[in-house]
Amino acid sequence: MAESKKYISQEDLSKHNKPGDLWISIQGKIYNVSDWANYHPGGELPLLNLAGQDVTDAFVAYHPGSAWQHLDQFFTGSYLEGYSVSEVSKDYRKLINEFTKMGLFENRGLGVHFSLFLVAMLFSLSVYGVLYSDSTWVHLGSGGLMGFLWIQSGWHGHDSGHYQIISSKRLNRFAQILTGNCLAGISIAWWKRNHNAHHIACNSLEFDPDLQHMPFFAVSSKLFNSLTSYFYDRKMNFDAFTRTLVSYQHWTFYPVMCLARLNLFAQSFLLLSSKRLRVNNRVQEILGLLVFWIWYPLLVSCLPNWGERVMFVVTSFSVTGIQHVQFCLNHFSSSVYVGTPIGNDWCENQTNGSLDIECPSWMDWFHGGLQFQIEHHLFPRLPRGNLRKVAPLVKELCKKHKLPYKSVSFLKANELTIGTLRTAALQARDLASPVPKNLVWEAVHTYG
Repeated sequence: MAESKKYISQEDLSKHNKPGDLWISIQGKIYNVSDWANYHPGGELPLLNLAGQDVTDAFVAYHPGSAWQHLDQFFTGSYLEGYSVSEVSKDYRKLINEFTKMGLFENRGLGVHFSLFLVAMLFSLSVYGVLYSDSTWVHLGSGGLMGFLWIQSGWHGHDSGHYQIISSKRLNRFAQILTGNCLAGISIAWWKRNHNAHHIACNSLEFDPDLQHMPFFAVSSKLFNSLTSYFYDRKMNFDAFTRTLVSYQHWTFYPVMCLARLNLFAQSFLLLSSKRLRVNNRVQEILGLLVFWIWYPLLVSCLPNWGERVMFVVTSFSVTGIQHVQFCLNHFSSSVYVGTPIGNDWCENQTNGSLDIECPSWMDWFHGGLQFQIEHHLFPRLPRGNLRKVAPLVKELCKKHKLPYKSVSFLKANELTIGTLRTAALQARDLASPVPKNLVWEAVHTYG
């Protein structure tokens, strides 16, 4: 006689959403991933943020077919009561199957090798200009080339954090450390932790770190309520100091972006020095950063005077600021919400919180795949060279299920972003609502 299935309700499942007690549902089967959270390649945050609910769409978005064979060891023997699949999720999963059959998740093309060659050329030209020229203009251009190098290395870090840009895992890891830690001074471990949390909780004011930039920026007046950041595990205080900065954020946005790299340096050090957070290959990550902090200061010191040294650093930071602006354009002007990300509204959350940038194919190198942000958020494992190919199919999916598909020019995206910041700035200037006294400094997110 066949054994009857055991079921648990969504209400009971939702109670298993705390560290040490993490249950999830995938296709209606209940899995206990409490212990796995410490070993999950994507970090513990995606599991913590989505625990206690069905996460099928997020799972298929982030995992290849080979991952399914590992699920049985976590199966509790229970099933989710009343489990059903929405029409949009059915079509979404069909698209993933189609893309898999077409080999789109594996076909990385020749673009990776060309961009790696471009990184090497930019580095060589920048160093050559500093060491073998006495011209101030050449030194200025070398600083600009260094900024473009960091932009290209940023695309590699972004891509390699989502999928293997090189078939060998060891070579892929080497490319991550080389282009991220060694050449750009940014920890790939920090990037993956931050970016995975962003994807899972796209545009949640409490869970998405890419929207948590107070005291400098607030994209919504909802942040004036001093919400809690569950990524940084601290309260985002909207005090008098923050109000003052936010009141002028639409004017300070571009200048701050020119120096935004300083925050990435700080975040990398804070994560790698934290005793509270688990970091895979911590020593390897630290050594990579040490390489950067040896060669970059040495290169700058080779310039003939302090004026040119400052010029070189400011130019390299300002040029790479373009990329920091690009990261903001895709989300700052999109819909935001307060609360925990919902696993079974994957398509709705990703399309509501993302914005595409219209551009011709010959400008794809400039945007690094971010111009297809909706496609990328729905299919994060898809190599950026294939995003343009699937865009028409994604448009059809959104049209069929009445999901937003917003695509504007680069200029318009800037206008929308500044407009969003201006709206919040004017709301912050309303002194009718009192705020706490200045808590002095909340700029650097503390890991502990």
